[in-house]
Amino acid sequence: MSDLEKDYDHIRKNLYDLNGQGEEAIELMMELARESEHPRAFEVLGQLIKQNAEISEKLMKLHKTNKEIKTKIQDTASEITNNNLFIGSTTELQKMLRDEKVIDGDTETG
Repeated sequence: MSDLEKDYDHIRKNLYDLNGQGEEAIELMMELARESEHPRAFEVLGQLIKQNAEISEKLMKLHKTNKEIKTKIQDTASEITNNNLFIGSTTELQKMLRDEKVIDGDTETG
């Protein structure tokens, strides 16, 4: 497993844990706000809901960023260029071409 995958898994797990804890905190705060009917309790409840929603957005951004990084890595790997290079004099090249000896880079030499 690469460092990228390890980091992704670690961050993803942390965000899931935070989201779960946020849901528990929201439930508890909702009960407290109902029982106390205090405006500050409802304000805190609203902040908890907002923070939990932001965690969900971060999780989605994490997926998008991970996908972009993997795509970029695949694109970089597929940009391999193979060039054939003749090393010799122009006289040798002309002799080779006249004799119709074709160098094919795809065939194996023995």
